Amino acid sequence: MRKGWLVGGIVVGACTSFVALLVVGTYVAAAGLVGGGGGLRGVVGLAKGAVPAAYQSLVQRWGNLCPAINPALLAAQLYQESGWNPKAVSHADARGIAQFIPGTWASHGIDGDKDGDRDIWDPADAIPSAASYDCELASYVKNVPGDPTNNMLAAYNAGAYRVIKSGGVPAISETQNYVKIIRSLEKSFARPVGPVEPSRQAAGAIYFAQKQLGKPYLWGGNGTPEHGGRFDCSGLTQAAYRTVDIELPRVANDQYNAGPHPSREELLPGDLVFFSDDLRDSRAIRHVGIYVGGGYMINAPFTGAVIRFDKIDTPDYFGATRVTRDGAQALPQRASDA
Repeated sequence: MRKGWLVGGIVVGACTSFVALLVVGTYVAAAGLVGGGGGLRGVVGLAKGAVPAAYQSLVQRWGNLCPAINPALLAAQLYQESGWNPKAVSHADARGIAQFIPGTWASHGIDGDKDGDRDIWDPADAIPSAASYDCELASYVKNVPGDPTNNMLAAYNAGAYRVIKSGGVPAISETQNYVKIIRSLEKSFARPVGPVEPSRQAAGAIYFAQKQLGKPYLWGGNGTPEHGGRFDCSGLTQAAYRTVDIELPRVANDQYNAGPHPSREELLPGDLVFFSDDLRDSRAIRHVGIYVGGGYMINAPFTGAVIRFDKIDTPDYFGATRVTRDGAQALPQRASDA
């Protein structure tokens, strides 16, 4: 939730008209755009704070191990596998930040930090091992037609033999979905190298949020009848984008990965704006709002306050996300904490 020193809401009547104009402008800006293409090319940097500071240098270094991967793609895999949790254990006994099965680790784990052991629980070994394993798979399928990174990801999910036999990504729904998820998340973890396309759905999300102005904040509120139609910060943003058929995760720090990240100067109405006490780590994000333009957002700030307009330019401003349907669909759903 947002800290109490935030600037209070401005006059609702005037701002409602202001937002109405911005909504129209957002529709105009998004009109006629064609959807984005495939994967990233060239030198790929990481979006601000998207990778926790403790792992950023590892991901940046090992994400350039071979041409089939890049730092944003490696980050997307690690986030999808464990949510950056080095102690994660799956129901299938996949372990650590990179979720290696012990048998796979025995064959493919490497001593990334050169300390004399290969520790499945140590990110300094597991992250290099994930990159090394990706590159090994890429070498197996290097002569298969199609996008080499897609083929590598398919081999990661279904095995290299199936990719070779199919002449590309096999017609297996789980494998095709895995490739789509990682390529979508890759865009969320990459630092944009040019303008980020406006969102077609932003105006509808703003329209919903605008109608909630004045409602009291409720910790854990989803806007349901049992919650009296009240919201907390990420409940409001989730509900707003649900009205335009985009399902965001419930947790604010996961919502940060729902699309590419425009700079402060590139913000458009409908972008999600995030706030944190640790500006180096998106996992520490604790508040989110919907940008409406002019340096203001609509947000559900904290207990005792109402949904209102607040300024975004505060010391805890972390960054922004331009929500996309593919980006949101790629995200894991986690329990509420905001």
